[in-house]
Amino acid sequence: MSAFKNLPSAPIATKKPVSDTRHGITRTDDYAWFRAENWQAMFKDTSILDPEIRAHLEAENEYVMAAMADTEALQKTLFAEMRGRIKEDDSSVPVKDGAYAYGSSFVTGGEQPRYFREPRDGGERTILLDGDREAEGKEYFRLAGINHTTDHTLGIWGYDDKGSEYFTLRVRELESGKDRGDVIENTGGDGVWAPDGKSFFYTLQDENHRPSKIFHHILGEPQSSDRLVYEEHDPGFFMSVGGSLLDDFIYIDIHDHETSEYRLLSTKDLLAEPAIVAPRHTGLEYSMTEGGDVFYILTNADGAKDFKIMEAPVTAPERENWKDVVPHRPGTLILNHMAFARHLVWLERHEGLPRIIVRDRRSGEEHEIAFAEEAYSLGLSGAAEYDTDVIRFSYSSMTTPSQLFDYDMTTRARTLLKTQEVPSGHDPADYVTRRVFAPAWDGERVPVTLLYRKDTPLDGSAPCLLYGYGAYGISIPASFNTNCLSLADRGFVYAIAHIRGGKDKGFAWYEDGKMEKKTNTFKDFIAAADYLNQEKFTSYAKIVAEGGSAGGMLMGAIVNMAPEKFGGIIAAVPFVDVLNTMLDDTLPLTPPEWAEWGNPIESQKFYELMASYSPYDNVGAKEYPPILALSGLTDPRVTYWEPTKWVAKLREHAAGSAPILLRTNMGAGHGGASGRFQRLEEIAFEYAFAVKVAEKM
Repeated sequence: MSAFKNLPSAPIATKKPVSDTRHGITRTDDYAWFRAENWQAMFKDTSILDPEIRAHLEAENEYVMAAMADTEALQKTLFAEMRGRIKEDDSSVPVKDGAYAYGSSFVTGGEQPRYFREPRDGGERTILLDGDREAEGKEYFRLAGINHTTDHTLGIWGYDDKGSEYFTLRVRELESGKDRGDVIENTGGDGVWAPDGKSFFYTLQDENHRPSKIFHHILGEPQSSDRLVYEEHDPGFFMSVGGSLLDDFIYIDIHDHETSEYRLLSTKDLLAEPAIVAPRHTGLEYSMTEGGDVFYILTNADGAKDFKIMEAPVTAPERENWKDVVPHRPGTLILNHMAFARHLVWLERHEGLPRIIVRDRRSGEEHEIAFAEEAYSLGLSGAAEYDTDVIRFSYSSMTTPSQLFDYDMTTRARTLLKTQEVPSGHDPADYVTRRVFAPAWDGERVPVTLLYRKDTPLDGSAPCLLYGYGAYGISIPASFNTNCLSLADRGFVYAIAHIRGGKDKGFAWYEDGKMEKKTNTFKDFIAAADYLNQEKFTSYAKIVAEGGSAGGMLMGAIVNMAPEKFGGIIAAVPFVDVLNTMLDDTLPLTPPEWAEWGNPIESQKFYELMASYSPYDNVGAKEYPPILALSGLTDPRVTYWEPTKWVAKLREHAAGSAPILLRTNMGAGHGGASGRFQRLEEIAFEYAFAVKVAEKM
């Protein structure tokens, strides 16, 4: 039974065939014209978008609103529920740094955060930056935070007011709240102070939206006079700038998805040439943190697939001086590390669950921080000061609201600082969270985290939202999410498939879902659907699959491979035009992404591989389920034309009558709406689609 009735005619895209020949293979793209020739300029000024493209996107928006018109009341109810679980005037627990403690807060009804500070041991708060005030009159506004000087007198703050991820940096006097005249445009959002507070370093985004240059800005001088510190000529590498806790070094971090290179600038000589630590060598990854007289280096050197920690003298950090500190243990993936005056700390994952390890730097004694739930999430935030015995971490599970702890690494005492409040009420005993394993096609076991109400019937009748990502080594944590409770309370099983392409089961889990093995990601997700159907957690017709960005590619691939196993698809900012995008080296992320997907320009093997799974290239005359695609006009990561082309082609070729819907946010980019409640409205729209589809099955 269809959930969509009496729909108006769907927009039909004009076909303007463009042919492209590579490796002796010719492909024709009927919808290539949706890629605006002036896309770089349009990201900064959307008014110059080609009128024909704009008209089509607006027609698509009208169509999707007509298709979802009968869910308006449901959307409002879902929004109210989700908003009711948010403490509107919430505040973070301030982090101590010198004479002050810094934090962020919201006001009731406010969309944007406010950044504040107070005396170290408590007292009157001073608002340093009010996001709601700065966002006034702007359709989109996103803060990059604020970074203060060592003497706490000035702060760098950044904002993006178009959704294009070009950030503007300003300098604020923290006592008066006034901004100085310094304005730095087209940055990556990062700004790192020199210790004397008279200058800072930042990353500039080029015309193709790549972080290609690091500049040194002197306060009071125009941006045009800023000194170029380092320029990265390889478009395949990302770059960022950061600083050490001890203010001794400026870090320039250069990396792609498999290779790293650090360059160090001593703050004792800001005009020096940044020194290379270990030159980039394909496959060698490392990251650094300072530990006084040594650097601690997290690396996969010497075949340490799941990473190990090494150290090197601060005076001689080159590769030949690295020595093992924490050895490689296959199956135990070290995720990140931090160093303090008396302790070394790292977050690792073993048997799919995270734990924090603390080592006494003097004695070498180690102990762990772990929890007993079947599935949970840990976050290690550390400390803003180097000379401390107290670090901070967070804990949650699918049923347990987030808890924030201070932890004394010497006494091992945990101090609960805050438990996430759910104003409308939440009883963890009403819900069940489980970790199950779905058998994959090759014998692997795919972890699946489940959340459902304890009274949900597990007889195949329950609807299910099955979420997946599976790329870049990103693991999806089993953390508390108040939004998905609205689905669970409606009888849904909420499921997360921890598929290959992430690092949920170690680095090998990532390697088995990238490059030549990318299709394992899609097969794992389908295996999760098979398992949930077989074990009667749900049934195929009631599974609504959801994924965004690279997870949107997953959605496009699985609905081509097994459309009969899904009752509906939600694809947010979906990377679905894989082959065309990876052939276009002018796009922001294409060269950096070759290490993840392969380079089809140079390699016929990867060309043919991508052609075999790229969702856009494999649309066919199949009976697709209802599909909702979500897009952002100024998205520099997954450009708006990818989902636009995909929907046009699906609508042209699909058999059956299930609607194919496209909603484009004309004033936002990759992350969707910027305000916290605006974002909830978007989630309510997605969930309303899931409920509408599942209830009619």
